[in-house]
Order: sequence, then C-alpha cells, then structure tokens
Amino acid sequence: MFDLRYHVASLAAVFLALIIGILVGVGISGPVDNQKTKFLEEQVAKYQRQLDQNAAKSTDDAREQEAARTFISDTYPLLVRNRLREKKIAVVYVGSVDGGMRKAVNGLLGDSGAQQLRLRTLKVPIDVRQLGAALKGQPAAVGLRGRQNVEALGRSLGQELVLGDDTPLWDSLAGALADEQDGGSRAPADGVVLVRQGTPQRGATSRFLLGLYSGLASAPVPAVGVESTDAAQSATRAFARGGLSTVDDVDKPVGRLATVLLLAGASSGQYGVKDTADDVLPPFPPRNAAGG
Repeated sequence: MFDLRYHVASLAAVFLALIIGILVGVGISGPVDNQKTKFLEEQVAKYQRQLDQNAAKSTDDAREQEAARTFISDTYPLLVRNRLREKKIAVVYVGSVDGGMRKAVNGLLGDSGAQQLRLRTLKVPIDVRQLGAALKGQPAAVGLRGRQNVEALGRSLGQELVLGDDTPLWDSLAGALADEQDGGSRAPADGVVLVRQGTPQRGATSRFLLGLYSGLASAPVPAVGVESTDAAQSATRAFARGGLSTVDDVDKPVGRLATVLLLAGASSGQYGVKDTADDVLPPFPPRNAAGG
C-alpha cells in the first residue's frame, strides 16, 4: 500500500521532478511568466525545506501528510491546466451517484480544459428480460440476447459508447438501461471516466458490468474507473479485472491529477492510496500528448 504517511518523500520527488520538467518545457516552447516561475520556485523550495526538517526532526505522520496535501493542492491547478484541452470525455455512472462524486468528475474535466461529450447513468441490477425484449428484431443484437450473453452485450455497449457513430444497441436500450442521458452518441470520445457507487452486483448484472468495463477498456482511448477515498464498497478490483486503469482517491487533488494524467495518455495502471494501488501517481506524459 502506498500510503502518503510513509511515502511523502517519493511523492515529493515526483512533483519536484515535474516542476523542473514544466519549467524546462515551458522555457523551450515559449516565454515564461516571471510571476508564475517565481511561484513555482518558492513552492519547491518551501516543500523541500519541510521535507528536510521532517527528516531531521522525525516529525509525526500528521505533519508530513499535511505538507503533502498543501503542496498538491497549491500546484494542482497549474499541473492540470489545459492538459486535456479540447478533449471530449464520456462519463458513465453505474447506479445512483452522489453530488460529491459528480462534482469531483466535473471539476477535473473543467480544470483540465476537457469537455463532457456524453453522460450515461445506468440502472442496476439489470432486467435481462426487459433488455432482451428491447433488442428483439434488432440486427445488431444477434448473439447478444439472453442471460448467457449478457457479458458480450455489455462489451458491445462499452465499445459503442466510446466509438460513437451508429449505436443501434444504445438506441434500442436507452429506456431500459439508462436512468440519465446527456449528449449525443455519434461523436467518438477521446477518453472515458467510469464511476460505480453502491454495492457490488451479482449474477447476470455482474457479468454484464464486467463486459461493459472490458468494452470500454478495449477502445483505443484511455478509460479510467474512479472512486472516492472513503468508498464503502471499492470497485477498483472489478475495474481492473475489466482492463481499466483505476484511481481510488478522485475526491482529493492528487486523485484528480492522476485521473487527468491517465486521460492525457499516461501509463495505464492502478493508482491512489489503497491496497489495490500500484503507486500514487502515474508517470507524467508529454504535454503535447494532451494538446496542452
């Protein structure tokens, strides 16, 4: 587990390296605003002093965590600004979603310059008979009806959601599957953010969701499953089984930063502060990968 209490130094090293990279990159691409440069230099120096003091005095974990939170919160707006400029992101909620998670997802998109291309909120558990009836006579649904085919149906829906263009399955199932829809279906998405709240599903719904996750993950754009630090039932293992990257602390600045980096093309993986995470943050992709 990569807990910030015990990995502040490594996290700080990532951010210090990033700041240096930003300064070098901006210096190459154009003139640097002196005030911004001074701000970054002061933040780096301030945080480095805090780390040095902590190492020398063996300060307690709470103080180290506070230093990390302060540093990340102060630098987050600059680190994500325009990183996803003009990128169009599809957002999928599985089950009901609370205002806090919606605010976190909308916030990271707005902070990074991305646009929400479309939103879908899915009803769970699914009604297999209702879905089958809605697909009756639909040529695109051949081999996808019935309880034995729910995983394949979920995979096809995930691919349609990302790729856009003709979406006969979504068109047929909108009333039976979605509680909320916003945005058209034709334009392709540049990335996907997925949120699952509530209890894990079982049986046919579990298989359907696994197919949906794998369908999203199989598309040629980044797909990230996210949750809050205090999620009652973690979904990260289920997301990872479907091939998705994950972020388990999207309610925090560091988690929103990790999500933005993944959508910008960073190495896929499991990120955050829980046992399921491989690291706190992914490596930073080049700015031009996000058009920033």
